[in-house]
Amino acid sequence: MAYQLLDSFSKNWIFKREDPKVEAADLAQIRLLDEARASNIWRDYISDSQIHPDHFTDNDWIKGQSAVQVKWENVWESEGACLPEDILEHVAAWGDDTLVFFCCNNELVFELPWAVFKRSWKAFLFLDNGPILVAKKKKQAVQFHSSGMASLLLRA
Repeated sequence: MAYQLLDSFSKNWIFKREDPKVEAADLAQIRLLDEARASNIWRDYISDSQIHPDHFTDNDWIKGQSAVQVKWENVWESEGACLPEDILEHVAAWGDDTLVFFCCNNELVFELPWAVFKRSWKAFLFLDNGPILVAKKKKQAVQFHSSGMASLLLRA
């Protein structure tokens, strides 16, 4: 099996809050990868030498590029549901059914359709210690920082 039960995630409360609310139909499409699959996704999409965003060096594609920085926190704290416009524009090539990975570290990766992430992004950003959002077969990526900023990236 390539997935774990979402209830096995120690911070699963982020998906069960009333604000921000993650609808049951969306929750059913959020998959927590098992550690072996998460490790493979991390290695293939993020880094084959570092296991956590805190450890990235200039040799990692994420740090080795000058990325546009945009604010996400103001929008996150607002009543609005949409991701910041700059982020949406950066990943405009992603269709709603594009499979995305929200990568926290080499053992913690979520898989879900882009449309579901767009609706539930506020819940995911309770995990704001450098996670990277990547999509299968797409070059665009976004790294979210606890400073309230996001880096708009292009994968190598």
